[in-house]
Order: sequence, then C-alpha cells, then structure tokens
Amino acid sequence: MRKRILAYGRLSEAQLAQLAREFEVQTFPGLESADDPAFRAALPEAHGLIGSSLKITPELLDEAPKLEVIASISVGYDNYPVEALTERGILLCNTPDVLTETTADTGFALIMASARRVVELADFVKRGDWQKSIGPAHFGSDVHGKTLGMVGFGRIGAAVARRGALGFGMRVLYSASPKPALEAELGAERRELDELLAEADFVCVTVPLTAATRHLIGAHELARMKSSAILVNIARGPVVDEAALIEALEMGRIRAAGLDVFEQEPLSPESPLPHMANVVALPHIGSATHETRDAMAQRAVDNLGLALRGERPISLVNEDAWDTRRGR
Repeated sequence: MRKRILAYGRLSEAQLAQLAREFEVQTFPGLESADDPAFRAALPEAHGLIGSSLKITPELLDEAPKLEVIASISVGYDNYPVEALTERGILLCNTPDVLTETTADTGFALIMASARRVVELADFVKRGDWQKSIGPAHFGSDVHGKTLGMVGFGRIGAAVARRGALGFGMRVLYSASPKPALEAELGAERRELDELLAEADFVCVTVPLTAATRHLIGAHELARMKSSAILVNIARGPVVDEAALIEALEMGRIRAAGLDVFEQEPLSPESPLPHMANVVALPHIGSATHETRDAMAQRAVDNLGLALRGERPISLVNEDAWDTRRGR
C-alpha cells in the first residue's frame, strides 16, 4: 500500500506528478487553516505533509498517528512545534540555501529604497508635485561607504553583508556567534548588540524567530540607534516590537524603516506603518520570485520523497528525530 501525502502548498504539475509516481497524493489548494474539515478528516491516514504557512499544533499531531514527515516550503519553522515533532519521531524539513540570495536581494532593496526615499519620491512624482528641482527637504542619504550592522549573520545575513561590503564598500558589523571566516572575507567586526546599534547607519535584522528573539529589537534597542539610522527587517515580524518601532519613527528617534515582515500578516488596515513617509512596507516578498519559489517547492518535494523512502532528507530541522527514527 502506498504512503499518503497531503499537499497544501504551491506545487507545479510536474512536482505533483513526481510525488504521485511513488505516493498517493491528496491536494488541498488554497488551504488557509488546519481546521478545514476535509484536511482534518484526511490526517489520520497521512504519512507526509507538504506546504507552508499552516500552523501545526501538538493537538493536530495527535490526529495523525501515521505521520512521518512534514516538508515545509520555507526556511522559517516557527509555525511548527519542533519539540513535539521530535518526541514523536516526525521529521521536519525546510528549504534553506535555495532562497538565500533572493531574500538578500530583497533586504538590500529595502536598504536602498529607504536610504534614497525611493517609494516616497516616486509617489511625489505620481502626484504631480515635482514642479521644480528638489531641495534638501527631499534629499536621501548615501549607502556606499556607510556602516551596515547585521543582527544575525547566518546564510541570509552573510549574503546581505556581501552586497554591502563588496558592492558598496560598506563597513560590516555583526551581532551573532563568532564568524572568523566571514570576518576574513568581508572585514566584518563582531559587536555586542548595543554596540552595533550605536555604531551602525543601517541595522538589518535576519535572525530566526525564537522565544529568545521575540521583540529582540524593542524600545531600548531603538533608543540606542543613531537618529539618522535606518532599520531593515527581513527576518520575522515579531523580532521587532512594532509598537516601539512606530513610536521611534513618529518621534524621529530613527530616520526610517524598511520592512518586509510584520507582527500581524497580512498587515492590519489600522496599522500606521504603510502610511508613514519614512517607511517602505512590502507584503513579505523576501523569496517571492518565480525561480526561487519553484526551487523551494522542489527542495520540499525532494525532502519529502527521501524521508518517506527512509532516507535522510537534504534539509532537516530536527536531527534528533532522525536519530530516533533510525533507531527504531
């Protein structure tokens, strides 16, 4: 009897066909909640799940006694109860590497757009307000030669830093565990967070969301930044205390912000952030290109197939679950 997969992510016809050659595939296009009756009814016979943006709880896992693997089409895994999955010997796979460069592109686009006031001034032209040569009231600030502070220095953080150091001659500071290879490559200097915030012209946040990083950037941290500094967040929304950020922007405690992620997504219509002239707000587009999303889905398909065949997936979040499964 073939193992069953529940697919609720964006997969191409070719990717679904690849899975269907070995497994029974049940699709749930447009699934928005794990409370969907059809999805819940299918869980007891599911051996694998593939998709993204679906909140999985321990209670949900209790309804899936045959579940062996979840292949998430994402790098972040804050929607998954990793400890509960590991206790049950369920593998959790993600898709790092394939979206690193694309997400770094987004991060640097936010740096550039915020510094040069691209969105604000494009709207200025659209409104017909450009009647004469612009003056200091509309000037932006340089990016080249400035100090870039990376809060988080993993794959994506390093990719953003390369763009800054090698493309724009930026001095790179980072707040993370020591990275001697990146220090040698980019001339990066390690700082404690408060020191980094005080020195950087651009603060770019790329840390994963954990209990320790929730509201890592709050009122205290924002107060440490230069009044001319710009904050860019391409990590997860809750890493930044949004209420504190709004106050800092309104009071001029920092110059501007470039945001691809928010505490509530989609962004609430009541949020003042998208209406602020010194904010560039994007709808979580970090990896949203045709090429990258297809590559992410393919990595998830490959992870899922390997796991269900009893082989080690390419990208595994919970190594302990693999050890547990191998010892059975």
